Amino acid sequence: MEIQKLYDLDDIEFEDIAIGLVRLAKHIPDHEFFFRVNQNNNLTFYRKKDLILQGDYFDHYFPRFEAYHKSTKTCFTFISNKSSESKQKKLQTELFTGEDNIKFLLNNQVEVQYILHSSEQFPDFSVILLPENLVFPIQDYTLSSEEELYQIIQYYE
Repeated sequence: MEIQKLYDLDDIEFEDIAIGLVRLAKHIPDHEFFFRVNQNNNLTFYRKKDLILQGDYFDHYFPRFEAYHKSTKTCFTFISNKSSESKQKKLQTELFTGEDNIKFLLNNQVEVQYILHSSEQFPDFSVILLPENLVFPIQDYTLSSEEELYQIIQYYE
């Protein structure tokens, strides 16, 4: 008996996903930021396995923090925009490889500390109470299916 084809990848429409960009007013370590976020919410953010981007010369590690909102049944994920660790795989012998030991998920948004993603198609980030005087308002941002970060988020979801 043949396995029935459930879907055709050519027929699937890829929709844009909405994320939030979180900028901190002052630099504090991840553990202190999430301690304060957890104090203000009935959500408990905890560290998940790092998001890993593999390059030709470096593997970049981006911390992830996740919480589940019980009343809305929504999963929220904070992903660090800047790599916290990079492991060199091989020595760079070329001058302009375009790959450094520090990487940003959003190269055009280097002042953003965290990328906030939700399991909802139309996320409501207002359910997360962020510490006053520590965080600027969350900026809505839309990722199209052609962007690398879109593919990364879909992979880790």
